[in-house]
Amino acid sequence: MTRLERLRIAVRYTFAFGQGHLSAFLSSLSMLGLVLAISLLIIVLSVMNGFDKEMRERILSLVPHITVYSAISIDNEEQAIELIKRHPAVEEVTPFAQFDALVTRGTDIETVRGIGLSTDESGAFESLEAYLKANEAANFKQQDKGLILGSGVAQNLDVKIGERLNLIVPGTGQGGAMGPARFETVQLSAILNTGTELDQTVALVHLDLASELAGLNGRVSGFRVSTNRLFDVQQIGWELQEILPPGYYSTNWMLTHGNLYVAIQLSRDMVSILLFSIIAVAAFNVVSSLVLVVLDKQGNIAILRTLGATGSDIAWIFVLQGAMIGLVGVVLGSVFGALGSLAVQGLVSWLEDMLGMQFLNTDVYPVSFLPVDLLARDIFTVGGIALGMCVVAAIYPARRAAKMAPAMILNQDR
Repeated sequence: MTRLERLRIAVRYTFAFGQGHLSAFLSSLSMLGLVLAISLLIIVLSVMNGFDKEMRERILSLVPHITVYSAISIDNEEQAIELIKRHPAVEEVTPFAQFDALVTRGTDIETVRGIGLSTDESGAFESLEAYLKANEAANFKQQDKGLILGSGVAQNLDVKIGERLNLIVPGTGQGGAMGPARFETVQLSAILNTGTELDQTVALVHLDLASELAGLNGRVSGFRVSTNRLFDVQQIGWELQEILPPGYYSTNWMLTHGNLYVAIQLSRDMVSILLFSIIAVAAFNVVSSLVLVVLDKQGNIAILRTLGATGSDIAWIFVLQGAMIGLVGVVLGSVFGALGSLAVQGLVSWLEDMLGMQFLNTDVYPVSFLPVDLLARDIFTVGGIALGMCVVAAIYPARRAAKMAPAMILNQDR
C-alpha cells in the first residue's frame, strides 16, 4: 500500500465525505475538544503575558528601579549624583523629595504620598509626562505651587483641574525630628492616569516645594536610579552603597513590587499546567475515539488485510488519522485563540460599560484594565505540544488495529 493510499483512507475515515458517519462524528468530537482547550489556553496565556508586560514596561517605567536614601542630610547632591553615575549599569539618576500628606477639599480628606521632582530634567518626570495631557503638563511646569494628583485620589475628592487644595504635612524632617505641621495651598494642574496602583496614592509637586514641605530646607530625600539590569537591582544597590559615603542606603523595586511579579509568574505557570492538562484530556479523547473507530471499521480492516495491506499499513492509517485530528484541532484552536485574545480586551470594556462597573480596580489589582500580549511563540508551543500528544495518543489504537486477525473478523461477520 502506497503512502498516498494510506493518506486517502485516513482522510476518508476522519472526514467521511458521505460515508462512515460514526467515525466522522467521533473525530469531530475529538477536534472540538482540542479546539476549545487550545483556544482557551492561548487566551489565558495572552492575558498573563499582558500582566507580565505591563509590570515590566509600564509599572517599572514609573517606579524607581533603585531608590538611594541617606540617613543624614544630603549636603552635596551633585557629588552624590556623579558617584552614582559612575556605575556602568546606571542609566539615569533623578533627585527627589518625598513626604506623606493629607489632601483636603472642604470636608473631604485623602492620604497621599507626596513626591517632588524637577521638571527640568529628563528622567523620572518625563516618564510620567506620557500619562498627562500636554496642556496640563505645561500648566504644571509654569505653576510653582502646582499639583498633580493620581486619578484615583482626584476621583475620591471629586476635584477638577484648576481647583485649589490644601496639603497638610506632619512636622517631621530628616532624622525624624518632630515639629509643627506644615500647611500649603496648591492648585490642581493635572491628573495623572497611568492605569496602575500609582493613581491611588501619588501627589506630584515641584522639587523645591516638596523639599520645603518635607522639612529638608532645599535638600533632597534621595535619588531615583534607573538601571538596564532590572533583575540585578539588589546587587547594584549594594555596589552603589560601597561607592557612596557612609550613611547612604538603598531600596529597590523587588522589595516593593517583587512579590507581585513573582505572583504573576507563578500564576502563569500554574494556569499553563492546568490548561495543558485539559489538552492532555482532549488527547486522551482521541484515544477513545480512535478505539471506537477501529471497532467500527474492523470489517474494512479485514478486507484491506486480505487485499494485501500489512499491519504496518493499517497502523499508519490510524496514526495519520490521529495526526489529522490533531492538526485540524491545532489550526482551528490557534486561530480562535488568537482572535479571542485580540477581542477579549474590547469584550471586557464592553461588559464594563454595559454593566456600569469596573472589573479591575487599582485598589486591588496592579492595573485598571485587562492587558493582553499575544505571542507567536505561545501559539507554536501550545500547537506543537497538542499535535505531539495527538500523534502519541493514536499509537495505541493503531497498534490494536494492526494486530487484528482478518480471518476471525470475517468469520464473525458471516
